[in-house]
Amino acid sequence: MHRLAVCTAFACALISCFAAAAPRAQTHGNPPPPEPRVVHTGIDRAALPAGRVDAAITDYDHWLDKLAASDKVAGLATAVVVNDRVRYERTIGYADAATGEKVQPYTVFRLASLSKAFATALTGLLVRQGYLTWDTRLIDVLPFFKLQDAHASQQATVRDILSQSVGLPPNAYDNMLSDGVPYQELVRRLDTVRLTCDPGNCYGYQNVAFSLIGDVIHAKTGDFFEHLVDKYLFLPLDMTTATYGRDALESSRSWARPHYHRGSRWIPFEPNDNFYVPPAAGVNASLRDMETWLIAQMGGRPMVLPPSLLEVLHSPVVDTPSERMFSNWRRARVLKAQYALGWRVYDYAGHTLIFHAGAVQGYRAMIGFFPEYHAGAVVMWNCECVAPGGLMPMLFDKLLGLPHEDWAQLDAPAHPVRKARTRHHRRSR
Repeated sequence: MHRLAVCTAFACALISCFAAAAPRAQTHGNPPPPEPRVVHTGIDRAALPAGRVDAAITDYDHWLDKLAASDKVAGLATAVVVNDRVRYERTIGYADAATGEKVQPYTVFRLASLSKAFATALTGLLVRQGYLTWDTRLIDVLPFFKLQDAHASQQATVRDILSQSVGLPPNAYDNMLSDGVPYQELVRRLDTVRLTCDPGNCYGYQNVAFSLIGDVIHAKTGDFFEHLVDKYLFLPLDMTTATYGRDALESSRSWARPHYHRGSRWIPFEPNDNFYVPPAAGVNASLRDMETWLIAQMGGRPMVLPPSLLEVLHSPVVDTPSERMFSNWRRARVLKAQYALGWRVYDYAGHTLIFHAGAVQGYRAMIGFFPEYHAGAVVMWNCECVAPGGLMPMLFDKLLGLPHEDWAQLDAPAHPVRKARTRHHRRSR
């Protein structure tokens, strides 16, 4: 999808509202970020001790030094945001190891499932304008929509698909989507999948069913989903490198190639088209864009994402108990896990954490924040590497004053499964 060439009067008016300057972030030698545009919303928030924030950032920088020295990641971009200000920004490694191009703050990554929050935010804005409601029934809008059970087909709503509670078993048809079967075909086969519960009654993570929201929005507005995200989110938030789809990714000024590890080298390979389903996994964005998105999700862009809408987007809808078992840090820190609308909600050692992770072939990403402190972080990397996934909870532990644990296993061998990983990537190319 191409970036709109001309800013609409509405979007430009919104952008011009965010003019207040803030202190520059610590950047570890990278080009400094633009001055964050801060809006004082008047929302009460707890204050993290300044010394603890500084210590957490210092430690985070040290852990990233260790990660860079370990050769456990091809390339990575990360930022820490506190009180609507980018407090820390850093990139390491390669956007393209074959050419030696380094990751920069404007290098574009695939976001994978971090894309879902853009879909739910757009839906919320359209709900506010009266185009649809969270309880709009899919069957009333999409003539082709059908589940295996006729009653379930009649009851399934927009809220159900966006909260991952439509009643389908987890990841229905994701394997076929990865193999290149078109979304348009798969979404018309949902009636062949046995349901695990009635809509709204249980959790089952979806990509194909989630992406029905794009069809709903097109039917209700007469406009294309990607165009509306551009109009209502990318442009007014000044997310200048954010796009949808592989063509747009590869047209970016700088973009991160996916990599696999062979011997002592990182090898770039071609991105996979097959999982570029726009609502569920279609967004490309740079670190600078994601800093802005994180600020907006924490309430710092109220003219674009009003606090009342954010409250709806971040409110739990369905319990997700199995989510606590997916990593060492979740098992230790997450006391309760739920899904909201395009976001996970964790009880993280007694603190509410709004979180999501994303994964497609050759790319990983994580974003999370504590609403009570308006503090969060984003991490994106361009390989199927596990170590970076432990960095964010290490940072969060430090911010909250919890005991240190090496969730990233920075002292473990660099590539314990190198041969298996290399064979997997060769088959997948």
